[in-house]
Amino acid sequence: MPQRDSTRRVTLDDVAKRAGVHKATVSRALDPATAGLISDETVRRVREAASELGYVPNIVARGLRKNASMTIGVVIPDLTNPFFPPIVRGIEDHLQPRGYTALIANTDGDDAAEAAQFTTLLGRRVDGLIVATGRHGDQPVLERAHEAGVRAVMLNRDAGSLPYPLVTGDDATGVTAAVEHLHELGHRDVVHIAGPLDLSTSIVRADAFRTAVAARDGMRGSVVEASALTVSAGRESMEAVLADEAPTAIVASNDLIALGVLRALRAHGLECPGDVSVVGFNDMPFAEDVQPPLTTVHVPTTEMGAEAARMLLAQLDGEQQDHARIVLPVSLVVRDSTGPAPR
Repeated sequence: MPQRDSTRRVTLDDVAKRAGVHKATVSRALDPATAGLISDETVRRVREAASELGYVPNIVARGLRKNASMTIGVVIPDLTNPFFPPIVRGIEDHLQPRGYTALIANTDGDDAAEAAQFTTLLGRRVDGLIVATGRHGDQPVLERAHEAGVRAVMLNRDAGSLPYPLVTGDDATGVTAAVEHLHELGHRDVVHIAGPLDLSTSIVRADAFRTAVAARDGMRGSVVEASALTVSAGRESMEAVLADEAPTAIVASNDLIALGVLRALRAHGLECPGDVSVVGFNDMPFAEDVQPPLTTVHVPTTEMGAEAARMLLAQLDGEQQDHARIVLPVSLVVRDSTGPAPR
């Protein structure tokens, strides 16, 4: 077989010749949006030829044909929060094989930073947005994006009155499962340490906690709002709880708050679960490695990211999704931080 000139860029013509098909067939086979129009065998043969030759698709040319930048803006509140990297991974896993690049924008939960990031992403002419910033209700930057015709999918939050679709976990069911678990263990005095109540997920989880407690005989519960979804805010809130009441169990709005609760308990000489049981939320990667291993609600974060990316690309292909809502199932993972209520 003659040697290919390694300095020359491999073209569609080269792949077509190797696969024994027309150039247009190569283009269709290598584009996920059109690969279904030809036979699986032809797609396999074309992709094998492309791989053997080291063909690299010209994303710029594809974007020009589609009048698209082939980029997606992903807006998140805190990349250092372990909840978000698996979401971003799910987004990228879906986008990359389809020729799209994710541009990650971190807002630190700040309104001004969020507005600036939106402006930057729109200035880069992203084809659409995946927004996971968590604010409740309408936001001016989202309103401007919608008025400008920007396609978007909300992730783990809603868009208020705007018709953007939403992908989220079944938070209410997760909290209900946590409360039911504690009730079965004999706990009757339970506190929910909520995240900031201007976040849509915090509101949903706090409301679900109140409903679940009210539905169980003899159970009493109260909600304490943490200042942030962080370890230090969790510890501060738990210190306030211990100064005012003596619950036998805590349901935390996320795993970072739960870690703060555990730190406060240790500082007061209290044992978990002997004195106080603790349940987290999200099942972050460290949850089973803390002491004691954390009972928590598992949220399918990678799947959420992939589903949000799928929905956005479907919009870009013309699918109408106004107010569509995808709720992915969650599950309670029982570990050692919960046990029978102390007598």
